[in-house]
Amino acid sequence: MISLKNKKNEIIKGETTSERENLLMSGKAVYEAIKKLGFDVVLIDVDKNVATKLVKEKIQIAYVILHGAMGEDGTIQGMLEIMGIAYTGCRVFSSSASIDKIISKKMFEYAKIPTAKWFTIEKNKPFDMPKFPVVVKPASQGSAIGVSIVKNKKDFKKAVKLAFSFEDRVLVEQYIKGMEITVGVLNGKPLPVIEIVPKGKFYDFKSKYTIGQSTHIIPARLPNKVLKKAQDIALKIFSEFMCNGICRVDMIVDKKNSIYVLELNTLPGMTKTSLFPDAAKYIGMSFENLVLEILKSAR
Repeated sequence: MISLKNKKNEIIKGETTSERENLLMSGKAVYEAIKKLGFDVVLIDVDKNVATKLVKEKIQIAYVILHGAMGEDGTIQGMLEIMGIAYTGCRVFSSSASIDKIISKKMFEYAKIPTAKWFTIEKNKPFDMPKFPVVVKPASQGSAIGVSIVKNKKDFKKAVKLAFSFEDRVLVEQYIKGMEITVGVLNGKPLPVIEIVPKGKFYDFKSKYTIGQSTHIIPARLPNKVLKKAQDIALKIFSEFMCNGICRVDMIVDKKNSIYVLELNTLPGMTKTSLFPDAAKYIGMSFENLVLEILKSAR
């Protein structure tokens, strides 16, 4: 942990991806929190001149609040390391490995972490029809962008086409009906398990970022041993992916209380509707103190 006293902080936010709108909200919320904490802080939007901006502002600590390309894939983290600027959150490896859902699946299986059966489809290559229902996802989009739950052959082709509109690799995984839960990890300690109850069919972009479109139940309505197991799985993923500071693990629990990991998020959202701040609030941590703890992880 590095000293925060007399250090100039900055929020690296925004970007030109499909998740930009919610990133702007997260960036502003974190910026206001750091101001309330009394630190010198500047808000920087990412573009091709971001390195020049960092040098001009004489930044010493970067609070990274980005998703998708450049922000969550290890790119900006690598640049900050080359520039010698301390930054919050996960490092290059965990960022790049987690954003790629296919690589994540392989790591889950290697580490014997429970996850749904899956296969991949590459653009312009033949593929077999799966046993329905399935979930179709672009390989490295976040916030449920381009995700479809599919129950028949006709809809499957449409879902694959949609996913390919974002990138050239698609993940197809077995659909598991059950309770959606998530577990945040803050500086190596698990937060309470959250049960997610979306108003729509699943926890999509609208449910994530629109107030009133989902309910967060803390702790999740599960037996204590299942809650503990979910937290243990989150901690194991934090370790296996060599995460730093903060991450959130999304899972689903079937009717037999078996847990399946969906994905790892190394840069959880920090908006008014976000899961991670809700879990911290449940244990008595204010938004400002949460931001402070994340800042302490910078190195």
